[in-house]
Amino acid sequence: MNTGTKTVLVTGADGFIGSHLVEALIRHNYNVKAFVYYNSFSSWGWLDHIPEHLKKELEVFAGDIRDPYGVKEAMKGCDIVLHLAALIAIPYSYHSPETYIDTNIKGTLNIVQAARELEVEKVIHTSTSEVYGTALTVPISEEHPLQGQSPYSASKIGADQIAMSFYRSFGTPVSIVRPFNTYGPRQSARAIIPTVITQIANGVRELKLGSLHPTRDFSYIDDTVEGFIHAMLEEKSVGEVVNLGTGYEISIKETVELIARIMDKQVAITTDTQRLRPEKSEVERLCSDNRKARNLLGWSPNYGDRDGLIRGLTRTIEWFTASENLSLYKHERYNI
Repeated sequence: MNTGTKTVLVTGADGFIGSHLVEALIRHNYNVKAFVYYNSFSSWGWLDHIPEHLKKELEVFAGDIRDPYGVKEAMKGCDIVLHLAALIAIPYSYHSPETYIDTNIKGTLNIVQAARELEVEKVIHTSTSEVYGTALTVPISEEHPLQGQSPYSASKIGADQIAMSFYRSFGTPVSIVRPFNTYGPRQSARAIIPTVITQIANGVRELKLGSLHPTRDFSYIDDTVEGFIHAMLEEKSVGEVVNLGTGYEISIKETVELIARIMDKQVAITTDTQRLRPEKSEVERLCSDNRKARNLLGWSPNYGDRDGLIRGLTRTIEWFTASENLSLYKHERYNI
């Protein structure tokens, strides 16, 4: 893929998905500007861990997505914006919901307002399968009702609507991609797959977990990244919302058992009450209808179905169990 001299800004570039996306874009010959969250440690998050030869190709802008002036400054000279910056931890949204409104909704407003003023070619806004809430119909298409079952999901619904309102009101070229449960190397330990892997890898055989019965549609990071790139390149994606998921549904309990089997360990599970969501807030079932992504974007998952999940989990386990990576995680603590 040769893309010439397009300059792409990635917000949330210091995070899990963002850092992988930055790597892929550099390899596809884009000029990449990484918007990272300013901190006094000069940390670029996960970008500190990408290969040095890729890091040298990167322009980094440290700022705060909540600051409209900094956002606009970062976007100057950029052709395309991939907007991933967000607060995403559901438990923390119970604790501090106002920060989710400021970061997710107002941050998105800052992006689309600057895109309008600077006449950016395209904005890809990142949504989440959590906006659907517990599935009313399966598989979940883009037409499924939106249900805010946590302050996090409500803030993302608001962000999605702000983004799409600028397309409808001002013709701002916005596309929305809606990933389902992405997993892989560098994911936060607040998520179920890293939680299980890091506990087992550190010798824990009685795992502390939350609800086991909900089902999820787990998408490997490489597939999610390719979905972003397909959406970015496809002109017909403007004004559209597109799911990125496998369509393969599995329970949390089955996922834990699968991880333990791949790691060749016998484990027991205990319920840690602090990891349980409030009853009406728990999303019981998620399973993607990805036909729109296939038809509109020409995208399909390489890690779909059970075999794909096993391959993706195996690669994820290999990364997490490397000592230099495992040491970065506090397996004994519950991360909200």
